[in-house]
Amino acid sequence: MRAPEWAGCQRASCTDLDHASNDGDPAVSSSLSAALLHLTVSSPLSYLVAFGLPALDAVIFVLPAETAVIALGVATSGSTDPRIGVLVALAAAGAFLGDNGAYLLGRRSGPAVGKRVFAGDRGARRRDWAERSLTRFGTAIIVVCRFIPGGRTAVTLTCGMIGYPLRRFVPATAGAGLLWASYAFFVGRIGGAALSDNAWAGLLLALGLVSLITLLVEAGRRLWHLRRRAATHRPLLPAGRGELS
Repeated sequence: MRAPEWAGCQRASCTDLDHASNDGDPAVSSSLSAALLHLTVSSPLSYLVAFGLPALDAVIFVLPAETAVIALGVATSGSTDPRIGVLVALAAAGAFLGDNGAYLLGRRSGPAVGKRVFAGDRGARRRDWAERSLTRFGTAIIVVCRFIPGGRTAVTLTCGMIGYPLRRFVPATAGAGLLWASYAFFVGRIGGAALSDNAWAGLLLALGLVSLITLLVEAGRRLWHLRRRAATHRPLLPAGRGELS
């Protein structure tokens, strides 16, 4: 998956970034999850999926990378094989590669990409939010938006389009990829361990936990935004009022 503005912008919420949802197409997610739940830590396909989907979903929006990594966590929840660490590392490496690929795409083909991802008034607000947040919070927004549906693509593409310094972008995406992969895999293992006799139920539990965390973050963002607006519009007391005599 904040008093700062990175929890969302005033006019364009992070959840408004619907052009690049991390969950992908529901039908694709369901079919892929069914296949992944039967994988094991010894299957070469597990390693291909762990690396490939996070690497590609930044630009191929229907690929459910987060669901896939969670499903791998569920599928391997009963194992203590040290190769599980390799799966997590590959997922992190794939996410890192995808983020930097999106940066390069924005850098090389900014106008063409912008017309698709940031089309219309909503798209313009998304890009404006990304630019303002990068200016104000720097690398922190790159890390945080890795956990927000659509936030990853909007921010990484914008970084490329505005020429955000690579010396700051590369370490931020490396850290964000490792945190995200560990989080998604760990949640999957929790769901799989809790309902070890039913892999589908374990996956649903894990996805429910992720959804709950996302809702809590969004609720906190909205609460902070309301308090910030109230503070901004609070009328000033006339001189001498409200002071102790």
